[in-house]
This record gives sequence, structure tokens and C-alpha cells, in this order.
Amino acid sequence: MTDLEPARSPIVVRPTEPAPVAYSDIDFTISADTAERLLNSTAENTRVTYDRAWRNFREWCKTEGRVYLPATAQTLTEYVNHMCKSGSAPNTIAQAVSTVRSKHADEGHQDEPDSRQPLRALKDYRKEWADEGNREKQATPVMPDALRAMVATCDLGTLQGVRDRALLLLGFNMMARRSELVGLDQGDVVEATEGLVVYVKRSKTDQEARGVTVAVPRGKRSAMCPVEAVNAWKARLAERGLADGPLFRPIDRHGRVGGEPDIAGKAAVRLTGKSACNIVHRRGVLANLPAKYTSHGLRAGSASTAYAAGVPISEIAKHGRWNPNSPVLLIYIRFVDQWKNNPMNEVDL
Repeated sequence: MTDLEPARSPIVVRPTEPAPVAYSDIDFTISADTAERLLNSTAENTRVTYDRAWRNFREWCKTEGRVYLPATAQTLTEYVNHMCKSGSAPNTIAQAVSTVRSKHADEGHQDEPDSRQPLRALKDYRKEWADEGNREKQATPVMPDALRAMVATCDLGTLQGVRDRALLLLGFNMMARRSELVGLDQGDVVEATEGLVVYVKRSKTDQEARGVTVAVPRGKRSAMCPVEAVNAWKARLAERGLADGPLFRPIDRHGRVGGEPDIAGKAAVRLTGKSACNIVHRRGVLANLPAKYTSHGLRAGSASTAYAAGVPISEIAKHGRWNPNSPVLLIYIRFVDQWKNNPMNEVDL
């Protein structure tokens, strides 16, 4: 064999052994700022519900002498039965099961505990719960007649009246979730020729905060026009030196608006979602309406009204920031269809 001929014997090439990794505590440490960012990645309402459900499960396990992390499938099944005997709503129990499994995944216990047995127990309870005459709570839609009655209770000679009218009409016309409504700043609501352009910074279906704009047309009647209502409220805020910052703010019994300099304390005081819900409920009571209305009723009523007027579901979903196949949206549609397409409408008795 000459020097130019290739070698005939096999060549063994061993992989280089990587140097052992020497981790220290710093490799498993995150700063307080990073921890806060991770915490804030979940919506506040979701986080509160999650924390409460996990705390309840953990305390029950301690009382029963059971291990809560990692929990066994039998422990979770027994907890489901405990909630059933306590009369919890099925959806609340389903949420608890989801919370327990999510917490386990967060702690490195993926797909634990097994949820097949707990969900079988829940399936049986759903039938029992329904047979007893119970049903899951659903927001009563605020239909146009109810909305007009609520708006009529708003005394425009008072701050509360001006604010509440704006909240009712804007909430209805943009099919707003209450978190979206109270999250608006004044700069997010801009008047255009056709109406209002509302910028929703973040919503339930946009947790990454890409943002979306919602077009709100002018009302056909002055008393029910969202543009006039919002402008009137903004003017009242400007009179108090509050020309920017939160759009909807609390008002105390002395007529002081949250955020007023040297009067109501903090520079930016925002109305809470619960307060928005209370406002809608209170206006329904003042209007002597029979149903108990909530802020979600504005969203439900707006979607139902649009569908009854012949607006395609896809357009309703787009305007209200729903998934077109959202089961919640379909509930609103059925609310209308139960009368609109009722076979007994054609029966002459």
C-alpha cells in the first residue's frame, strides 16, 4: 500500500465526554422582579380563583391527613366527592380539578394526579345536581328595553348619573367584558366621524396583550348614544383636572372622584370590576326591573340583540372578541333562537 492509498481498517471515533456541569444555587434562582413578571402573566381574576381553589384543596388534605403534593388520584377523587356533598356547582368542582392538576404541573408533576376517576365522580354528580332542580348560573341578558330603562334612571345632574350612563352604553355597544371596561384609559377611547374607536389593551382572549380596536357607532337617539355619553363623562373629569388616566373611576358619597388632586388620594384610581357589576345591578333595581342584572349581562344582551337583528355570528364574535365556536356565545344565540325559530310559532291554537 502506498502513502496515497486509503486506509482499509476501520477508524474508531469516540465522542468527547462533556465536562460535568457544575451548577450552583444561582442557576436555580430567579429575581423578585422575574417572579413578579411570571405572576403577572396570569390574569388577576384567574390567579385569585386559582389560589383560592388550591388553598381549599390543600387545607382539606391537611384536615384529612392526606398528601396534597403530589396527590394521588384517590385523594383527588375523594376531594371531588367532598365538594359534591357540600353542594358545590359542577363547574366549580371541574375548576378545582383543573387547578390541582395545573399546580402539580407547575411543580414538575406533569399529568398528575390522574383525573379519570375524579371526572367520573363529577359526571355522576352533574346528573344528581340537575335532577334536584339546580342549574349553572348564567348572566341575564340586558336587552334594549332593559337598557333604556336603566339609562333613564341616570340623573345627568349628578356625577354618578353621567358616569353610569357612559358605562352602560359603552359596555353594551362594545360587548365589553367588565375587565376590559374598567381597564380603559381616557386615551383609549377616541372619537371619530362614525363614532368611537376603542383600544382594548388586553382581554381574556388576548392575554399576550397584542391589543385590538373596537369600533362603536353613534347611537340613533341622543339619549342612548355612547359617543355623547362618553364625551359628557370625559368633560366632567376634565373639569376636575382629570383629563387623562382611568376612564371609569369611583365616586364617593361626597361626590369626590377617585384621583382628584389633594382630595380623593391616589393619582390614578380605577373603578374595579366588582364595582362595575354593582353599578349595573343597582341601575336595574332603580328601574324596577324583575331580573338581577350584572355587568356581564351587557355583553350577553348586546350579542343577543345583534343576532336577533340578523347580524352573522362571525361578525358578533369579531366585535365581542369571542372565538366563533365559543360555547358561551352559542348560549346567547340559543337564547334568541328558542323564540325566533320555535316550531310552535306556526301552530294556530
